[in-house]
Amino acid sequence: MEPTRCPWPGADPRYLAYHDDEWGVPERDDRALYEKLVLDGFQAGLAWITILRKRDAFRRAFDGFDPERVARFGPARVERLLGDAGIVRHRGKIEGAIANARAVLALRDEGVRFSEFLWRFVDGRTRVNRFHAIREVPAETDESRAMSKALRARGFAFVGPTICYAFMQAVGMVNDHLIDCFRHEELRRLVAARAAT
Repeated sequence: MEPTRCPWPGADPRYLAYHDDEWGVPERDDRALYEKLVLDGFQAGLAWITILRKRDAFRRAFDGFDPERVARFGPARVERLLGDAGIVRHRGKIEGAIANARAVLALRDEGVRFSEFLWRFVDGRTRVNRFHAIREVPAETDESRAMSKALRARGFAFVGPTICYAFMQAVGMVNDHLIDCFRHEELRRLVAARAAT
């Protein structure tokens, strides 16, 4: 028997796997956080499933989302990426991904881990929400607006408050699985167990 899930993944196997295995799991790895922020920026105006289907091509095109490598991309690499049918070919978003890599490295040069910078907006802990229906889930919050403002001040691009909130949901800064979704309780227990160690 299929477990009760949030309704948004529908029946697409790739989307279901993303919902069941990735979405909402707390992520603290700087490279993975950079990748997710960039992909959320590419998603602006598109459905997340579109990006999910192209994720492997994005990883190849952006050298595994290694910020040090992406930060060195110049105009010739941008033009090459604009010709890559495997990704979303949008000059502003491609240049934004490069700017974001440089901003991650600038933070590191100041002795600040990207993970620490981001997680401070939720005081380092997952916020557990108790929504019963998708219509209750906000598109942005005070925290996502604060994150957006701070990221923009640091030179990040495609980091509006709605993108930041989608990012916060995806990387487990908030648990926005609906209360009757099997993953809500699983992730609540995971977060509690990690906090206890």
